[in-house]
Amino acid sequence: MIAYAIELAKESGLFRRIIVSTDDEEIAAISQEYGAETPFVRPQELSDDFTGTTPVLLHALNWLISQGDQPDAVCKIYPTCPLLKVEYLTQGYQALKTHDFAFAASTFDFPIQRALRKLDDGGVEPMFPEHIASRSQDLEEAIHDVGHFYWGKTDSWLQNKAIFNTQSSTIMIPRRECQDIDCLDDLLLVEALLIAC
Repeated sequence: MIAYAIELAKESGLFRRIIVSTDDEEIAAISQEYGAETPFVRPQELSDDFTGTTPVLLHALNWLISQGDQPDAVCKIYPTCPLLKVEYLTQGYQALKTHDFAFAASTFDFPIQRALRKLDDGGVEPMFPEHIASRSQDLEEAIHDVGHFYWGKTDSWLQNKAIFNTQSSTIMIPRRECQDIDCLDDLLLVEALLIAC
C-alpha cells in the first residue's frame, strides 16, 4: 500500500521531496525501492499506537528545517487510501492559495442527526432527539474527513493550527472513492471496488 502512495505522489509532480516517516526497516526498504526518502528513523515516542499523525509530520518537518530545507507547504498522505487520485491531491495543493489547510472529505451516507446511541442494557436512544422524527431529506447534509491527505502551509503546521477550521478547504471526494483501509474487511471492500471498476 505504501508503494501506491509513493507512486501517486511522484505521478502528481507536486512534490520536490517524498519522505516516509517510519521506524520499520522493511517499510523503509520498500519506500526507498519506490523512490521515497527515509532519512531518519521515527523516534520511539512517536511510534506507538496512540500518537497522532500531526506530531509525526512535525517531527519530519522540523528535521527538514534543521537540514536547511523549509518548504512552503507540506502534505501528509496516508498509505491506507489506495483509491486516492492525483486530481484530488492537485485540488488540495491549489486550495492553499486561499486557505491554510486542505483535506479530503466526503458526505455521510445517512443523516447524522438521526444517529442512535446503543445503551449498556441493550436498548437504544437518539443522539439528537429533536431530529429523530425528521425526514432524511429535510436535514442538513454533513461531511467528514476521509483520512486520505492533509495539505498545509508550512507556517500553519508549525503554528500548530487546527486543521479543521474556517481557514481549511475541503476537497470533496465521492463516497465510492474514499474507502480507508484499517482492517481486513476494508481491504476486501477496496478489492471488490477495484474489480468492479
